[in-house]
Amino acid sequence: MSTDAVNSPSPVAVTRDGGVATVTLSRPDSMNSLDVATKEALLSALRDVASDDAVRCVVLTGTGRAFCVGQDLKEHVSLLAEDPEQLWTTVARHYNPVVELIATMDKPVVAAVNGVAAGAGAAFAFAADLRYVADTAGFNLAFTGIALSCDSGTSWTLPRLVGPARAKELLFFPRTIPAQEALDLGLVTEIVAADDLQARAAEVAAHLADGPTRAYGAVRRAVAFSAGHGLPDSLAHEDELMTRTGTSEDHQSAVAAFLAKEKPTFTGR
Repeated sequence: MSTDAVNSPSPVAVTRDGGVATVTLSRPDSMNSLDVATKEALLSALRDVASDDAVRCVVLTGTGRAFCVGQDLKEHVSLLAEDPEQLWTTVARHYNPVVELIATMDKPVVAAVNGVAAGAGAAFAFAADLRYVADTAGFNLAFTGIALSCDSGTSWTLPRLVGPARAKELLFFPRTIPAQEALDLGLVTEIVAADDLQARAAEVAAHLADGPTRAYGAVRRAVAFSAGHGLPDSLAHEDELMTRTGTSEDHQSAVAAFLAKEKPTFTGR
């Protein structure tokens, strides 16, 4: 395994192991809260791994006792007094592109939720394809608790996970939702013992990184598209994606392997 920017003071670390890139929020003393430097580092890291064809699966996680608790409120208070415009432009400059990258990059994204995920931190996890959550972790939709609307795609992802009525309940009455309840609600893929979380996420990510990357990317796009379109348009979109994946090297090799009664080997092309 190699580590990018070894000994870098960056609040976001990127490590690569084969086709898996792990993006880690690294401000444990601040519960991985999002100040401007962290948001910019996270956006840069996600752009890098999204555009790197050698990366075939991305893991997003945190360090310490939090996954990410959202906006850094200490910086928030300072900016309210000094430069309040930054507070509102950060949604378009940082949060929106971060979530869009997590949700739409042409490869799977796994959230390894090691601790509490609140506000935008919860939204980042919801934008991933799969959420493996430590048994000690939880989610908090904290926005209205500080008199703010929801952001970072929460209005899009949360209703699709739990339904509009439950989404509004969770947003109107913010509280920490423990791991088991989050699983029951459909927010979580799997609960994992805290000590085993990173190993489990790495296992899943390695499996995905060995898979048909273009097909995974197409499935992501198909599911997202159909959520906002009717059946005829969704069928047409599926047709386009089937053509794209049907002409891939991975599909050709998978068919040949099937006929030969062998296990296919995917390259992501």
